[in-house]
Amino acid sequence: MEVNATLVKELREKTGVGMMDCKKALAETAGNLEKAVDYLRLKGLAAAAKKADRVATDGAVGAYVHPGGKIGVLVEINCETDFVARTNEFQSLLKDIAMQVAAASPRFVRREEVSADELERERSIYRQQALESGKPEKVVDKIVEGKMERFYSEACLLEQAFIKDPDQKVLDIVNDAALRLREKIQVRRFARFHLGEGVEKL
Repeated sequence: MEVNATLVKELREKTGVGMMDCKKALAETAGNLEKAVDYLRLKGLAAAAKKADRVATDGAVGAYVHPGGKIGVLVEINCETDFVARTNEFQSLLKDIAMQVAAASPRFVRREEVSADELERERSIYRQQALESGKPEKVVDKIVEGKMERFYSEACLLEQAFIKDPDQKVLDIVNDAALRLREKIQVRRFARFHLGEGVEKL
């Protein structure tokens, strides 16, 4: 059956389980949200949601330099134990996220990091654009919110489409890794260097 995207999102928020597993659970339970939660619990997947309150103090810093040496990235990803940090899967995730930062140039890790001033500035611009294009006042707010979601999906790393699978967000990839490794995994910060960026050319 075709699975409703809104239900998938709701199930993900309830369980902390990755998007693909949520889709499968809803398909198996004919779109019944409560049965889908039970299905995930039986599979042992929903238990991963309990990890949200745990502290991830270990992890690793990964580096990626794009061929040609013009773009370089450092990424810190935290997990709970050094054992997991040294696994091939964690190291692969680290590399994938560093490559994502190099390719998609996010400005923030998550939407909560965007300052109130910047959000207000973006909303103001989108509102003005909508009004100047002749849109009726009653739909302007919806247009602005739609554009804000697009802003988050471009500026925030965890909300970007994953470069290796655009049907999934980066957050889905991180959550899926956390489920498989059975630890809390959190992207903490990144730094992206672009050769010559900020240097005034004479």
